[in-house]
Amino acid sequence: MAQSKLNDLAGKLGKGGPPGLGIGLKVLAAVGAAAYGVSQSLYTVEGGHRAIIFSRLGGIQSDIYSEGLHARIPWFQYPIIYDIRSRPRKISSPTGSKDLQMINISLRVLSRPDSLNLPFLHKQLGVDYDEKVLPSICNEVLKSVIAKFNASQLITQRQQVSLLIRKELVERARDFNIILDDVSLTELSFGKEYTAAIEAKQVAQQEAQRAVFFVERAKQEKQQKIVQAEGEAEAAKMISFYKTHTQEFLSQLSEKLRLFMSFFEGLAVKQNPAYLKLRKLRAAQSIARTIASSQNKVYLSADSLMLNIQDSSFDDMTEKVYKIGTGLPKNWLDPRKMVSESEAKNNVGNVASNMADRMM
Repeated sequence: MAQSKLNDLAGKLGKGGPPGLGIGLKVLAAVGAAAYGVSQSLYTVEGGHRAIIFSRLGGIQSDIYSEGLHARIPWFQYPIIYDIRSRPRKISSPTGSKDLQMINISLRVLSRPDSLNLPFLHKQLGVDYDEKVLPSICNEVLKSVIAKFNASQLITQRQQVSLLIRKELVERARDFNIILDDVSLTELSFGKEYTAAIEAKQVAQQEAQRAVFFVERAKQEKQQKIVQAEGEAEAAKMISFYKTHTQEFLSQLSEKLRLFMSFFEGLAVKQNPAYLKLRKLRAAQSIARTIASSQNKVYLSADSLMLNIQDSSFDDMTEKVYKIGTGLPKNWLDPRKMVSESEAKNNVGNVASNMADRMM
């Protein structure tokens, strides 16, 4: 029709136009027709795509065309192009577990057609193959797999559940010439009642563990108090033991010091009789100070109070004591030959008796 219109136009211009114009228009029309035919005979397959040919004479052809420029017969053949890249799809399905708990589960799949079986896929499902197949097989596989596990197992064994779902989905999709590159669980939620029951269970377990902790702490505190009491009792026992022995030791040491003081006083009397006179003077000073500070009047013998310092008998007493001291045994004067406390006590007793006898 377009060619006839061009010929009519060329005839009209040829009758009233310059010579050769009609021929030029005819050539131009032929070139345009040839260009249009060539453009309709070629088609391009983009990257990540595959093409199959539908023929008006033979239907779907078995050949599969990859990326690039390809030829076809215009009007008799036209290409059908498929995207063979993976495309994501999210599918949600409510299902029941083994213990009859309702679970909302969401699945994300990456699917693509099998590029080697595109003609057969187009004959069976068409271009919208994923809309026809994936929702049905995903729901079926999800319900069959989730029904094998309890609600608690879906949480604790989530990886195993995901692997089992993926395995069965890949096998089912292979029957429809669909390849699943990835299958993953994106959401796994339970009903409100079951969630509240899980929370209550967790709270009860925490309370039970807390009670066990308090019991264990009470036992530890009890054991600590027992050990502390035993330690305090042992410490008190040791303190009492050392205190008793320390007192005995101090009393024995005090007795020995008293004996040594007595010995050295006797030794001082023997070496210097004036020491006894000095002691008597100090005693007389103390007695005189006491009587002077008293408000009562005292009439006593000066000899008995050792106040007769000017009397010659005061020095006679010192000489008697000196003579008594010269009669002490040698063991008494030599501390290296004092052997025991009992012997020292006996020596002191003997010296005292000797002094009393001589003074009388």
